[in-house]
Amino acid sequence: MIKYQNNMKGYLARKFLFAYYKYTYYICTYKIINMWTKSHSVVTKDVTKEQMWKLFADVNNWHTWDEGIEFAQMEGTFEKGNHFMLKPKGGPKVKVELLETVVNKSFLDVTKFPLAKMYDNHTFEETTDGLKITNTISVKGPLSFIWIKLVAQNIVNALPVDMKKQIETASKY
Repeated sequence: MIKYQNNMKGYLARKFLFAYYKYTYYICTYKIINMWTKSHSVVTKDVTKEQMWKLFADVNNWHTWDEGIEFAQMEGTFEKGNHFMLKPKGGPKVKVELLETVVNKSFLDVTKFPLAKMYDNHTFEETTDGLKITNTISVKGPLSFIWIKLVAQNIVNALPVDMKKQIETASKY
């Protein structure tokens, strides 16, 4: 009887692991490919791309114009490969890595969550109507649905007000 129970436990464990791996394969194959993405753009003549770049490159002072964060701290320069720590109000500190930086044009950063990544792309494009500022938030990964609800959707909802404040602050640089 004991031998049968041990075999049954092993069988059930293998069955569980197979189901788990099958589920993980499904999630990784079909959910990671489909990235959740939301953007917001503003066109303004109140600020230049140089002023916007200066605003964002000064990470240690983000808390002075972004009411949603307690602090942002960066050692070093605002360039690809560097990172900074950001503490949102009511949330834990997160490490944000700069993946791409093109001075006065764009930057892309990533925040890594358990089984998901959130990308934040900022672009500054000169148009005949003024400077077009675009912020795009993307989330991908097996647990992206959780991080969209907990973090990303709140960021996207705040973009219109936040971008207005960014323009107002950058115009003083």
